[in-house]
Amino acid sequence: MQLIYGVNPIMEAIKQGGGRIKGIIASSGRKGAAIENILTLASAKNIPVSFKDRSYLDNAAGCRMHQGIVALCNSFTYKKLDEIVDNRTKLRNIILILDGVMDPQNLGAVIRTAHSFGVNGVIIPENRAASVTSTVIKASAGAAHWIPIVREVNLSWTIEYLKERGFWIYGADADAGTSIEEFDDDGLIVLVLGSEGKGLRPLIRKKCDFFLSIPMLGKVDSLNVSVAAGIILYEMSRKQRREG
Repeated sequence: MQLIYGVNPIMEAIKQGGGRIKGIIASSGRKGAAIENILTLASAKNIPVSFKDRSYLDNAAGCRMHQGIVALCNSFTYKKLDEIVDNRTKLRNIILILDGVMDPQNLGAVIRTAHSFGVNGVIIPENRAASVTSTVIKASAGAAHWIPIVREVNLSWTIEYLKERGFWIYGADADAGTSIEEFDDDGLIVLVLGSEGKGLRPLIRKKCDFFLSIPMLGKVDSLNVSVAAGIILYEMSRKQRREG
């Protein structure tokens, strides 16, 4: 079982069908339209609701960021690789691979960005990387409920498989490659982003067909991974829509 918290993550879980949610606990003193909407939808889907004081929710969530509501759910279900390979349309041909993002807040922010720009799905490593936890779901504002997320043991093998399926592999690199402003590809794309601090691992770098960089004017030559994801995915999706 998994506990999720926050207005948006719980609302999105209910909108998706509510099947994962086994029960909702709301703060007895918490009011407002957002909470009322959740409780109304929960009632319509026969999801049990109980009320506890705020300290109970603080302990249950392990933080004070729950916004007065938590939900007990079945554990997060990862998708199969072929599900995101097939989850594409003429204007949605991008898969995102995260090579060892460790910070749950970063992972959640990247997932939210990926969903916003129509990415087919997100692939993360099974080891030495953040997994989809309640913190990640909260940081994604509930987007983790909507975009397919895959965990793979071997990213190198995964990239080779995607190449066989017709995808071109683009690695993000602040110091090398083509400027994202010059990117012009409306084919099947895999974007690979490295971990905080270390970037892409050498083995994964060798698997990339091309590298993309973000032109910057400041003296700091790198961006947070979630910010870099937003800039690159915006440009990719914008140019694919233009070509479409």
